[in-house]
Amino acid sequence: MKPTVVIVGRPNVGKSTLFNRLTRTREAIVVDAPGITRDRHYGEGRVGNKPYLVVDTGGFEPVTKEGIYHQMARQTRQAVDEADVVLFIVDARAGLTAQDREIGEELRRSGRKIWIIVNKAEGMNSAMSTAEFHALGLGEPLAISAAHGEYVSDLMDLVLEEFAAPDRDKEDESKHPRIAIVGRPNVGKSTLVNALLGEERVVVFDLPGTTRDSISIDFEREGKRYTLVDTAGMRKRGKVDEAVEKFSVIKTLQSIADANIAILVLDARQEISEQDAHIAGFILEEGRALVVAVNKWEGLDEGEREQIKRDAARKLNFLNFARFHFISALEGQGIGALLRSADEAYAAAMAELATPRLTRALMMAVQQQQPPRSGMVRPKMRYAHQGGSNPPRIIVHGTALESVPDSYRRYLERFFRDVFKLTGTPLRVEFKTGRNPFANRAAKRS
Repeated sequence: MKPTVVIVGRPNVGKSTLFNRLTRTREAIVVDAPGITRDRHYGEGRVGNKPYLVVDTGGFEPVTKEGIYHQMARQTRQAVDEADVVLFIVDARAGLTAQDREIGEELRRSGRKIWIIVNKAEGMNSAMSTAEFHALGLGEPLAISAAHGEYVSDLMDLVLEEFAAPDRDKEDESKHPRIAIVGRPNVGKSTLVNALLGEERVVVFDLPGTTRDSISIDFEREGKRYTLVDTAGMRKRGKVDEAVEKFSVIKTLQSIADANIAILVLDARQEISEQDAHIAGFILEEGRALVVAVNKWEGLDEGEREQIKRDAARKLNFLNFARFHFISALEGQGIGALLRSADEAYAAAMAELATPRLTRALMMAVQQQQPPRSGMVRPKMRYAHQGGSNPPRIIVHGTALESVPDSYRRYLERFFRDVFKLTGTPLRVEFKTGRNPFANRAAKRS
């Protein structure tokens, strides 16, 4: 499982700036004023030598007893409780404050691994900027500049050193399919789990947020073994109130990352929302195999059903590689076909593709549509081989491939998926340009 790295500290010390740097996004709002972040932000860590989840929290006010700052502190405590590593951010330019001391005392009692990160240290002597923070007694303070990216990569290499890198291929070969049931609250995820199991194993209640943690259940059906993971509903952040429910999003993201297959559950009686698309996008980014289950299909007339199908095709058109099933988990309709599609998606995700077949398919694709020229040069593709599974990775070798546009990469992904019938799984195509043995000779002549 990916470690969870939680960023905490008093307001306006640069927590959101560091979050954006670690995720290489601009998802967290950064303004030179305290208290801007009031809800937790979460994302995939992209700086450092190992994968991890990173969480940005609101400013920590341990002594506040009421109001919005009390709620923010409550959120932060919940995040710390679930963290593998805590990055305690302090401000090099403001120096050690009484509030930093209070936060340090509370973090010490948490029992979590704490790193003191002295931010805004650009242009300052490292030893001088960190000296007074030794008084916190939480280990060696480390100076960085989140805004300028100074020493951030070195920091994360150090923080992640104790965590083993996941061997995805080895894990996938040694276990049966692990299926994460994901979606917004109250779409019928737990009902679907019970329908697949044939018994009531998880609590079902007509109220959003009943499931607060991810629940793993092993079962066997038609002689095949599976692990089902019932996850907490992922609703839009602005509509989440309770601290424990907010942090359940992290558990859901971890469940998706650790699964082989995700079943995205939609509610046929509600419009497909931006949040549905966000969840689907995260599944796609993680490279997990996918099946879409449109639930609560019972009782809808033909016109309503046609409208839902059109909306799904339009709003989730980027999931055209996945099977869509229209089911009733409550009545057990369509459950068998849904699981068969999960089997199909798993087989596609774990498929072994021989190099000769991949190279022949590549040549067919190039013959049908050559990559576009880049100036006077046209990229040349020579052969392809498989570089991994879950999702399948295809490595294409040739010359001048650094200029191949993303549109052609997507064309190759569709072509390989069609040729090898890889239904239900994303597919990654990567390019590797070989060294030109005449480059140095040509440079000398000129």
